[in-house]
Amino acid sequence: MAIKRVDSEIVTQFLLNTCRLRPRLTKHAVQAAVFCAQVAMERPDDDVGEERVPLITGSVAEFYIEPILPCVGDIDVMYHHSTQLAIPRGHPPPTQLPAEFHTYVQVYTIINSHLLPGYVYLKLRYLLTYCHEDEKYNYVEYDDKIYATDSDNELNAEIRHGPAARTVCNDPSMLSMDSVPCVRCLS
Repeated sequence: MAIKRVDSEIVTQFLLNTCRLRPRLTKHAVQAAVFCAQVAMERPDDDVGEERVPLITGSVAEFYIEPILPCVGDIDVMYHHSTQLAIPRGHPPPTQLPAEFHTYVQVYTIINSHLLPGYVYLKLRYLLTYCHEDEKYNYVEYDDKIYATDSDNELNAEIRHGPAARTVCNDPSMLSMDSVPCVRCLS
């Protein structure tokens, strides 16, 4: 146990001695913020008031220190729709949600895939509707066996790899950008 503590202290000291604190603003951080705003501003074809809620992920967001060698290769943005939510299987539907959610929310239950470890299925289970009088969400249960698919091809991207849509910039000083649709999970 003491050896692990010594090892972690050595690694911590190495990082503190060889890396400097991240500057307040970099060109890549600005580019990430602009891309995040672009993702949030795009609206789907059916205008029901749905919004995209983006989150900068990957190396741009995770490195709070700037290492000696740059290790940021692209900008990753995950986003979820304000009309979709995932909950663990067996959990009751929520009655309270954060303000970012729409007044109508489709709730999916998470079902583990036994064939592909680490993958899940999302089964449409409930429709939540916000009631202004009691300030709670009421639910209606779906009877159909509808599963979520990766049909979010709304972003204009040059390359698709997996669920990510890659946008490559013509300017060599700019990083390429990946956007990945996801479903927010409350547990």
